[in-house]
Amino acid sequence: MRPEPAYEPDDELASRVAGHDTAAFETLMRRHNQRLFRVARAILRDDSEAEDVLQDAYLDAYRHIGEFRRDAQLLTWLTRIVVNHALMRLRKEKRHARVVSLHAGGDGEPGYAEVADDSVEPPSQAALRAEVRAVLERRIDDLPLAFRAVLVMRDVEEMSVQETADALGIPSATVRTRLFRARALLREALAKDLDLVTPNVFGFAGERCDRIVAGVLSRLHSESFDPE
Repeated sequence: MRPEPAYEPDDELASRVAGHDTAAFETLMRRHNQRLFRVARAILRDDSEAEDVLQDAYLDAYRHIGEFRRDAQLLTWLTRIVVNHALMRLRKEKRHARVVSLHAGGDGEPGYAEVADDSVEPPSQAALRAEVRAVLERRIDDLPLAFRAVLVMRDVEEMSVQETADALGIPSATVRTRLFRARALLREALAKDLDLVTPNVFGFAGERCDRIVAGVLSRLHSESFDPE
């Protein structure tokens, strides 16, 4: 049996990537694809756009990884890049009449969104779980952006309060407040099903992981990289 390759910490991989090691970069992408996709998806509410933004963010990270300072975790640094790219996409495409800043607080705190009370007919247990998960995903999409991003980071990706605060550039207290409000909205509609389906929303299939990695590597190979 072939031995498993030794685990290489993110910081060591980052140093290799700074030397234009695409194999190390592929390892990083595959390691963090699920979390970063879910963060982008939480902001954009669209699978295809989240994939596009994630590829753009990866390319940005590749070009600037030499600027990464080790006073923060690499994953936090990558998450910030993804958040910034996703918000820029929202503003560029003007998908919303008003884009709520993730940094809003006080009077700028986003208001509550009404969540439609869709009825679900009782099919078999397996089909019911799939349907409830789909409803949960739709209702997460209905949340205001600031609440939606915090909910996905904390409940779906199980990021800590501090990780979420660092990634979004907001105080820890704001993270806790937004999470409380987001959960309250969802509980109105989902109640007993919330805890059952939350860990499985926005599933990250191997095919999507491969597609994102292949797209980034293809773009890296097709462009002449000019170190800044």
